[in-house]
Amino acid sequence: SFMMVLFLTGLVALIMLRTLKKDFARYSIASVNEDFDDAETGETQGLTGESGPAPQLVEDSGWKLVHGDVFRAPPHLSLLASLLGTGWQLIILTLGLILFAIAGPAHGGDVYEERGTMMGAALVLYALSSTVAGYISGNHYKIYSAPKHVSKKSQQLPSSSSGSWQSTMLFTSIFFPTVIVVIHSILNTVSLYYGTINTVPFHAVVQLLALWVFISVPLSIVGTLFGRNGKNLMGGPDSGTIARRANDFPCRVNSIPRPIPSSLDVPWYGKPLFLIPFSGLLPFGSIFIELYYVLTSLWNYKFYHVYGFMFAVYIILFIVTGMTSIISTYFCLNAGENYHWHWTSFGSGASTAFYVFLYAVYYFIFKTDMHGYLQVCYYFGYTMLICVSLGTLCGTLGYYAANKFVRTIFANVKID
Repeated sequence: SFMMVLFLTGLVALIMLRTLKKDFARYSIASVNEDFDDAETGETQGLTGESGPAPQLVEDSGWKLVHGDVFRAPPHLSLLASLLGTGWQLIILTLGLILFAIAGPAHGGDVYEERGTMMGAALVLYALSSTVAGYISGNHYKIYSAPKHVSKKSQQLPSSSSGSWQSTMLFTSIFFPTVIVVIHSILNTVSLYYGTINTVPFHAVVQLLALWVFISVPLSIVGTLFGRNGKNLMGGPDSGTIARRANDFPCRVNSIPRPIPSSLDVPWYGKPLFLIPFSGLLPFGSIFIELYYVLTSLWNYKFYHVYGFMFAVYIILFIVTGMTSIISTYFCLNAGENYHWHWTSFGSGASTAFYVFLYAVYYFIFKTDMHGYLQVCYYFGYTMLICVSLGTLCGTLGYYAANKFVRTIFANVKID
């Protein structure tokens, strides 16, 4: 599995590098020809006093064509910023739990020896990592929310009317807890109806609520305030003034948005409708073997103890998700000439969760003997929670990989 993923990732990386090299070469030749024509026209005017032949203008094509809109603020900025903040919180939470399990003997024994060890560690890590969620969401919102008019000709920064930093802070604080509360409320109601021992007692609910209200929410608010006033994490200098803020992006943003081509004029491999679902196949292929053992430990009462292997799979998931999101973003910009790459890159990574859900359905039908309303509710309830968490995590990985890619290619090409 490792060798297959590494081979495919290397092959895709090689193809992308060769394609980008050709793009840069084509754009460089076009820029040189245009400069040469300008110089030749100037010499003709100086010698004869008459205007020479007009230079031949080479039209931009592909991803360079959207340079004036590629850094425009995405739709629903507050929601995207909160999802990215929650995604980084889940990335740190998952990594911390894996390292905590690997270091089991260092803190008193393997984590599967005592019931509730991993759950307790997850609650503590989630509450403490709320600062990270707030900081990332506040910082991302600040980058894309700026005054509409700046100096230097008609240069304009992306502005967004989709929410405010207060709504970003609110979404970050309540999004993932709301998902957990809704799912567990349904499961707890079903458990109460059937009178099982899986019912969460009232005092435990009060303790969890107090942990969220008095620790998680305040840390998220503090993180948002720091992110809103701190240094940019997406590249570029700190945005202390409007003039410096304009330099956070490699290209200036046009005052009038460029029309996006109709879907009828775009090839199928340039449409987000096809790019997003196809992008999740390779990341899912890198984890599905490990996913079998995780589901077996959850539903077939087996001990899971190969956390070192899980850590390796986690790193591979990082790499593969980033690569596939970069590829889908490139096709979106180049073939579709669509500068709304933000949600496309996030959806490309998040689509991995869809295939995980399909595999979970297959596992339920062919690998378990579960039956009855209670077992079905618990299985698919926890499966939905896993898929939402994994989708947010992978979507965040895909977005930041695509963001680094977009900034790199537009910073290394001459824009007139």
